Amino acid sequence: MGRVAASKQPSFIPTVSPADWAASTAPQFKEILESLRVGSVIIAPMLYRGTVIGVAALLRSGHDNPYAESDLHLVCNIADHAGLAIANARSYAAEHAAHAAAVSANEALHESEEAHRLLFEASPVPLVVFDVETLAVLAANDSALQLYGYNYAELRRMKLSDLRADGDIDGVRARLAAHDDTEFRGSARHRRKDGSTFFVEYTSRGLKFGARRARIAVMSDVTARHEAEEMRALLAAIVQSANDAIVSKRLDGTITSWNRGAERLFGYSAEEILGQSVLTLVPQDRLDEERALLARLSAGQRIDHYETMRRHKDGRYIVVSISLAPILDAAGSVVGISKTARDLTELRKGEQALRSAEDQLRQAQKMEAVGRLAGGIAHDFNNLLSVILSYGEVIMDDLSPHDPARGDVEEIRKAAYRAADLTRQLLLFSRQQVVARKVLDLNEVLAGVDKMVKRIVGEDIDLVTIPKAGLGCVLADPSSIEQVIMNLVVNARDAMPTGGKLTIETANIELDADYAFAHLGASPGPHVMLAVTDTGIGMDSATQARIFEPFFTTKEAGKGTGLGLSTVFGIAQQSGGCVWVYSEPGKGTTFKVFFPRVEATVSVASPTEVMAVRRGSETILLVEDQDQVRAAAHTILKRNGYRVITAHNAGEALLLCERHEGPIDLLLTDVVMPHMSGTELAKRLARTRPALKVLYMSGYTDDSIVRHGVLESEMAFLEKPFTPESLTRKIREVIGAPA
Repeated sequence: MGRVAASKQPSFIPTVSPADWAASTAPQFKEILESLRVGSVIIAPMLYRGTVIGVAALLRSGHDNPYAESDLHLVCNIADHAGLAIANARSYAAEHAAHAAAVSANEALHESEEAHRLLFEASPVPLVVFDVETLAVLAANDSALQLYGYNYAELRRMKLSDLRADGDIDGVRARLAAHDDTEFRGSARHRRKDGSTFFVEYTSRGLKFGARRARIAVMSDVTARHEAEEMRALLAAIVQSANDAIVSKRLDGTITSWNRGAERLFGYSAEEILGQSVLTLVPQDRLDEERALLARLSAGQRIDHYETMRRHKDGRYIVVSISLAPILDAAGSVVGISKTARDLTELRKGEQALRSAEDQLRQAQKMEAVGRLAGGIAHDFNNLLSVILSYGEVIMDDLSPHDPARGDVEEIRKAAYRAADLTRQLLLFSRQQVVARKVLDLNEVLAGVDKMVKRIVGEDIDLVTIPKAGLGCVLADPSSIEQVIMNLVVNARDAMPTGGKLTIETANIELDADYAFAHLGASPGPHVMLAVTDTGIGMDSATQARIFEPFFTTKEAGKGTGLGLSTVFGIAQQSGGCVWVYSEPGKGTTFKVFFPRVEATVSVASPTEVMAVRRGSETILLVEDQDQVRAAAHTILKRNGYRVITAHNAGEALLLCERHEGPIDLLLTDVVMPHMSGTELAKRLARTRPALKVLYMSGYTDDSIVRHGVLESEMAFLEKPFTPESLTRKIREVIGAPA
């Protein structure tokens, strides 16, 4: 108290130990002060005209409800009023002493009035006296003049409502009428002479002012406190409206604040979680991590953007990024922790989806590159096989039935046909195989191969077929679909060497955009699914990543070509669909092939007449850039009676056609040739020979005559490798039966 009296400044101690407080005072008061259990103290000087005439001390027991800064302001006001009261009392005592000393009544009254006037004017608290009826300002002390910025004459010409920022005279009168002559308190925003505004708390009480009804208003400028409260309210609103979770807790982990972002992130309302331990949100395997974080924060460290796991109210785990900071008291000691948490679950899912998309893109690029390589190899190989098969057939025709060389030639032919099957599979994988797509019902295709499937799987495998009633139609090549079924069945059988269960089912499926994004080659929309499931040995992820690559196989040497699943992949892609595999080691495998569903009726195949005639006498323009293939085709055609004009490129064909005076019945041309394609050659020749018929041939179909792997219906096409029988039969189909 002595220090407060000497410094004339109040002292505010929000938290103090009772023992420390007792030790800092006179020994004779120690026992009394210890019994009071002082926990919070405010000491304010009582001033009169700048002189300390006393000290006011307020003591509060315990620490549950310590004094706040707003209490300090109130105590200071009370001390100021107390100082005035003491001065007034002394003045009264002086008056009484003067009266006792026989000072005249008039002199005593004059001195008393003068003392009151001096007390009013010298008060450090702004005081304004106003008329209750007119609200006119009757008096104001120097503190009030300083507060509002007016001089005395200016203020005396004003009304109380003129000092209000809103100028609401009716509001002021209504407030006075409501309280009549009783004392009341209030607050309002006032305006200074310079136009600036400030926040005032006031106490108003009735006062006799001559014959007038007047009131005195005791003013306090609380702008700083009011703005601080507004700032706290604004900060609280910002915290509540933040998207991130903002939480505070004590050092023992008790949650003390919880915003709406935290409610959204963790699922708990503030009523449910406040007062609970933060460990409610921490998974069991993260408890040690949480304790380590708490130790660092207790030491005053900050932790920014720490990624961890937390538990939602519904039990699921969420990935969060947390930033933590220690909360310090006035002495700089850590008393709590503030935490900001942001949900990273969707971000991590997006990153995973992006990685998956990148993996799919790399897989697609790899499959595309392998497909191009396979298609190019198959094309070149088909040209060689055309030569082998053609001359093999020619030799067979020239040998007598009992010639000992027939067996050797037959083996050559068989090997060539097997090689042709391999190239056909490569072309299917690379989507360069010519197919005749039709509107199909997969259930009908499945029923057509049922007997063959049963023979393949054997008796030790339980075969279950589940065709979906009302199955939609697909647009695909029937033989290709049969090949898909057989390849998947064989693959499933080989995965169950000791027997098991094989399930084949069909269903109508709607693929959404999310599924299409996550699965290579898939497109959203209605599809028909063909699923083949086995209970075999299954596959790990590394094997699944390569199963569609040509020549990749997990079977022993000589047990498989590695083209079965790559063929399935190529057929699915060529049909506008996709194939996906689900497998785990020891838990079997499911292959799902999705074909786009079409709104059409199933195509009914019309019977076609098989032409047995191979010979003819028509003139054929043969254009082929491969010398051996051209020679083989020329030999076959000549042996079957045709007149042949041969050219090794389109330019030579145009020149020969221009020089030939007779008719040309058929153009037999390769599709892909240097400088000019077979289709462009046909268009050029059609200008001068409109009746010319055209038969295209190619070892692959990556050219203008194929649209998405399907040959245009008005174009005739011969797929390489060809044989004498397939070549001559196709020529007769295009030209027509001989006359």
